[in-house]
Amino acid sequence: MASTEDKPANKENTSSWKDSIYNPRTGELLGRTASSWALILLFYLVFYCFLAGMFALTMWVMLLTLDDYVPRYRDRVPYPGLVIRPNTLDIMFNKSDSLKYTQYVQHLESFLQRYNDTEQEKNEDCPRGEYFDQDDSEDMVKKVCRFKRGSLSLCSGLSDTNFGYSEGKPCILLKMNRIIGLKPRGDPYINCTVKKETPIQMQYFPSQGRIDKMYFPYYGKKAHENYVQPLVAVKLLLTKDDYNKELTVECRVEGSDLRNDDDRDKFLGRVTFRIKVVE
Repeated sequence: MASTEDKPANKENTSSWKDSIYNPRTGELLGRTASSWALILLFYLVFYCFLAGMFALTMWVMLLTLDDYVPRYRDRVPYPGLVIRPNTLDIMFNKSDSLKYTQYVQHLESFLQRYNDTEQEKNEDCPRGEYFDQDDSEDMVKKVCRFKRGSLSLCSGLSDTNFGYSEGKPCILLKMNRIIGLKPRGDPYINCTVKKETPIQMQYFPSQGRIDKMYFPYYGKKAHENYVQPLVAVKLLLTKDDYNKELTVECRVEGSDLRNDDDRDKFLGRVTFRIKVVE
């Protein structure tokens, strides 16, 4: 049982603890008066408004240096990568089972919709073998050269809606990534090889897998809104000896100054994929 001397001490400690939060005698809250709290809040309000203003001013000045149509810095990606459709690097299917290759066929058909004649008739019939340079116009909208899917012949999906997958001779579509202002020198074309002792026959569409210069340069997504990349289709003429085996195929951009041998980037100017057809 506590002594009578301890009770005043306990009351004093309780009163001191309460006063540290709010002192009714001085009107202090957490050790500060109302005017002191008001000055602190005013200081931080001015301080953070100043920081926000500086940030907004910096962003405004930076945006003044940007172009809506062309990125300011483009030196990090000087050469295009090469990609394939169907959008996978591992293509495996049973040619006797349509359910196994339907996903590839549907993907190719969906991808080629922008290359239909109804869409491409809206574009320009450009002269072949020449860069399609265009002057800056007031609205900055650039014209687009036609690329009809019919130029892919047996891999267009028009004469063979299964793109060769049902017969075990699949079509692979290749395209280069877009780079603003790119004008490749020489006569670029796509060449594919299979890492196998016995070479595999292939057909290229357009002829020899060539990429015409008229599709260059590209002026950017905003100025070249309806632009579509030129395509090259490769039809792998596999035989029975090639079935049930995983084949590694490498395709490269050849015949120009575009790089395709950078060990640090395996997709720069080239692409490697695997294909296996089960009979």
